[in-house]
Order: sequence, then structure tokens, then C-alpha cells
Amino acid sequence: MTAIYTAFGLVFDPTVLAVIMGSALFGMFVGAMPGLTATMATALLVPVTFFMAPVPALGAIVTATAMAIFAGDIPAAMLRMPGTPASAAYADESYEMTKKGQLDLCMGVNLVFSVLGGIFGVIILIVLAPVLAEVAINFSSFEYFWLACLGLTCAVFIGTGDPLKGLLSLFIGLAIGCIGIDPAAGQPRFTFGNVDLLSGINFIPTLIGMFAVSELLRGAVTMEKGGRVVAQAVGNLMTGVGAVFKKYWFNFLRGSMIGTVIGALPGAGADIAAWVSYAVSKKTSKEPEKFGTGHIEGIVDSTSANNSALGAAWIPALVFGIPGDSITAIVIGVLYMKGMNPGPSVFLQTPELIYAVFIIFILANLLMFPLGWAAIKSAKQILRVPRNILLPIILIFCIVGSYAMTNSLYGVVLMVLMGLFGWLLEEHGVPVAPLILGLVLGEMLEQNFMSSMIKADGSLIGFLSRPIAGVLGVATLGLWALMIWRGLPRRASRAALGADGARG
Repeated sequence: MTAIYTAFGLVFDPTVLAVIMGSALFGMFVGAMPGLTATMATALLVPVTFFMAPVPALGAIVTATAMAIFAGDIPAAMLRMPGTPASAAYADESYEMTKKGQLDLCMGVNLVFSVLGGIFGVIILIVLAPVLAEVAINFSSFEYFWLACLGLTCAVFIGTGDPLKGLLSLFIGLAIGCIGIDPAAGQPRFTFGNVDLLSGINFIPTLIGMFAVSELLRGAVTMEKGGRVVAQAVGNLMTGVGAVFKKYWFNFLRGSMIGTVIGALPGAGADIAAWVSYAVSKKTSKEPEKFGTGHIEGIVDSTSANNSALGAAWIPALVFGIPGDSITAIVIGVLYMKGMNPGPSVFLQTPELIYAVFIIFILANLLMFPLGWAAIKSAKQILRVPRNILLPIILIFCIVGSYAMTNSLYGVVLMVLMGLFGWLLEEHGVPVAPLILGLVLGEMLEQNFMSSMIKADGSLIGFLSRPIAGVLGVATLGLWALMIWRGLPRRASRAALGADGARG
């Protein structure tokens, strides 16, 4: 109880509350800008959090991401341009509702169910994280090796549509992660005599480049292809929301549960949760023919799922030190900077900080309602910011952030190169999320593999000798076998079609 009281004192400090409010406004703005993701908002905040104490630093990230995920629904409904990937699943549905004159209902449902879904995810985080931490306290290098493997597997097979391209991206990330000092032998690898590369590829400039700069390049290329704000006045957002909740309360619970489960999977995230929840909603609906024509049912499922996934993604990040998504990958870096090594020990060493994170999550979701209301009302003015003004401003933030992380031009050069590389990858349909997760988990995978091999005296059987390690290992190997098995019929059918075409 002492830790909880301490946590309340830490959060309700005037400085911390001011940081939370400022981050909320920033996250709302970034989320409402088409193409500016919640991950980008988080990455841009990292240089600022570098100079903060742990609680306001984590509060800034938690609040900004929660606001950005919701705010992405605003341009999705008005422009058919999702502000964040998490809003893409139901952007067409929202836009169709707007064209039918139902913008108020669409935005009201998005706001209310975003708040409720977010609180649902936080409750699951509060309940499950400490319980899992008690189990994880006994984890050794064997268990962490399999967790890293499972996280990388989820990044490829859950997070992308094409497993082969996801696998390619993952291996690129693992290869980039090999640059620097070998953790086992202490020898430089792939540094080519460059002193800056001895410390490895800095994560934050890479992240800013891959997500922010690549998006800016894409925005510059399509500068003239802007959307048009729907000329429709925003009225009473709450009209009809009660009836929607009464009719689709089960959809809310189902979407929140799906979001929580997917959010807790290492490598998945809010955007995956939204797509899966929307697909489940359509498949189980009594009116599937209405989907795509402006039907509120799919929006209820999806917007509940992507917001509940945010809190759940912190479960593997806090308990195991494995990012649930790209946002918590950044959070892990911030935790390390603040001396809070993520893992089960953090619940014993600094419980007041963990409770503070829980409180901030609840506060951020409650704050989302009034700020979201105001953002919807003023959305037309926000969305009219010219892109030729917005993009250079964002680029300046990116340069400052990358420079601050390395205190040299190395960070800026790395950001630019990674931005160009990320843009080229995405232009060819190769996702960058597995690359980022490969870069994050690569070191953990290698270190725990080497430690485990030393402990097991070179025997691979040792990786399955412990009960929890055995379960995780069998689950991971089973998932690999399932994916290979499912891929074989596709290859066989393609080969058969190719043979038939050759005969013809």
C-alpha cells in the first residue's frame, strides 16, 4: 500500500500533470495528422524525455500514444485517410458513415468506445502484469531465449500479410543488430573501422528514420494528393451512442478481449488488433452485407480493440522486457535510460513507478474524453494545416531528436540513411516493423543463446529441459511447423498452376 500512496504522490505532482496535459495535446495533434503515426509521436518524445525524471517521461509516452491512437479516427472519418495505422481497418466504414450524414454518431462511438476499450486494457494490465511477474522471476536464459524466438515469430507471422517479406525484414533487422561488439567474444563486428559503429546501430535514430523520415518522404512524393475535409458540421456527439452500446455491448467486450490478447503478443500491436477484430466482427455479424457501406458494428469492435491493445502491449514489455509493439520497443529503451531494467525484478525494485504507470494509463484514458471532444470539434481547422508547412517542421523535430541521442552528426546521418532504406522497403511491400523488432530482440536472442549454450555445455536438449522453457520451446517450434505446413499447399498449388500454364 505504501508503494501505491507513493505512486499517487508522484503522478499528481503539478509538473507531472503539466507534462501529461502537454503530451496529450501533442499526441492528439499527431494522431489527427494523416500519416503521422503514434509510433512517430513516441519517437519524437524520446529526446524530450531524456531530460525528465522516470514518471513524467513514461507519462508523456503513455498519454501521447493513447491520444494518437484515438485521434487517428478523425481524419479517417473526414478524409478517408487514417491518421494512424490502427485506424486503417475501419477508415472506409467511417467515411461511408460520414457521407451518409452520420459523422456525429461515428465520432461519438469512436470516442466513447476508445475510452472504454483503453480502460479495459489497463485493467487487464493491472491484474495480469504482477501475476506474470511472479512467474517470470524464476526465468533463466533458456526461457528468455524462447520468448525472444516467440516474439520474432509473432512479428513475422502475425504482424504482416506476406510471411516471406516479413521474414526478409526480420533477418535484415537481425543482421543490422549484429553490427558492433560481439557480446560473447568482445570483438568488433561489421564496423569497418568506424568508431561510431562500435556501439552498434543506435536504436532511436533508426526508429525515427524508419517510421518518421520514410513517412515524410512518402508525404513529399504525394504532396499534391491531399484529401478533402468533408463539409459537415459537428453536432451533438452523444446522440445515439447509448443505443449503439445497448445493441452492441457484446461487440465491445469481444473487441476489447481480442485487442488485449493480440496486444499482449510480442510483435503484434494496435493496428493488428483492429484488423483482426474487424474481420471477426464481419464474419460473426448477422448483417455482414452492411459492412463497407457505413455500418457501425465493425467500428465498435475495431476501435475497442486498438485502444485496449495499448495497455496490453505493456504486459510483455514490463514483465519480460520484450516489446509488445513498436511503441513499447521505444518504451523499453526509455526504461533502460532511466535505470528501470524491464523484467520481473522491476516490480520488486521500483513498484511505485509501476503503479504510477498504471495510474497514468487510467488518467490518460479519462482525459481522452474531454480532449477528444475538443479535437473533433476543431478537426476541420487542424486538418487544414498545409502539408508543405507541416512536413518540414516534423523533419526538424526528427533531426533534433536524432542528434540529441548521439550528440553527433552520426545520429542524423543514420536517421537519413535508415529513412531512405525504410521508404524503399515499404515501396516494395516489405514491412519495417519486423526489422525494428529484429533490431530490438536480436541482442537479447544472441546473449541468451550464448549463455544457455554455456550452461548446457553445448547440448541443445538443455533448451527444453526446464518446464517453462519446454512449454515455450514446444509452442514456438509448433508455430514454426504450422506456418511451414500451411505454406506447403500454397506452393504446391502455384507449382501446379505453373505446370498447367506451361502445357497450355
